[in-house]
Amino acid sequence: MLNFRDNKQMIDQLHKIYRTRKGEIVSRIREFQKFQPYKNDEEIFYELTFCILTPQSKAQCCWDAVLAIKQHNLLFNGTAEQIKRRLHRVRFHNKKAGYVVEARTLFTKGGRISIKPLISKFTGSHEIREWLVKNIKGLGYKEASHFLRNIGLGEKIAILDRHILRNLHLLGVIEEIPDSLSRSKYLQIEERMAEFSKQVNIPLSHLDLLLWYKETGQIFK
Repeated sequence: MLNFRDNKQMIDQLHKIYRTRKGEIVSRIREFQKFQPYKNDEEIFYELTFCILTPQSKAQCCWDAVLAIKQHNLLFNGTAEQIKRRLHRVRFHNKKAGYVVEARTLFTKGGRISIKPLISKFTGSHEIREWLVKNIKGLGYKEASHFLRNIGLGEKIAILDRHILRNLHLLGVIEEIPDSLSRSKYLQIEERMAEFSKQVNIPLSHLDLLLWYKETGQIFK
């Protein structure tokens, strides 16, 4: 069991923020959960595209880029070159445009995007995540976790981006912020974050958005 006695003041502050923002966090998670029963494959692919774009780029810039691609009807028909032109605020836009097109090819069946049937074959989010990381270029564990959370399958997984890692370090959940995250390191930190969430009585999916809000001042995607 983790020992957080030396961080009581920070944990009290975290609970204070949680009390003021819990309603927004719950509302956002409910929006994510609507994806599985109500959203179609094309809408799910927009979320996948967003997560492919996010590494080392601001989330809002990436979502704005997705909306621009959608507005110009490029996501399902455009070439990598055409998509790239809409990613001017996204870092490494050349590679990422290529990753988006490769993912589109992977999920195209009979001329249409088909993601939900594949997802339904797996028994849980951890298993789906392993498949995504192995089969989709540009997706690491963080991005795959982000995607699954955004389509309502993220209750038991963590999105370990730099904001979350920084706060986990400040809270004493991890001893240091790693320079890089191997599979084993990611899973180890995720397990510690899950243990911390139980001890402070804040669900893991809530804790992720709470720490993001604490760092950025917003509850986003």
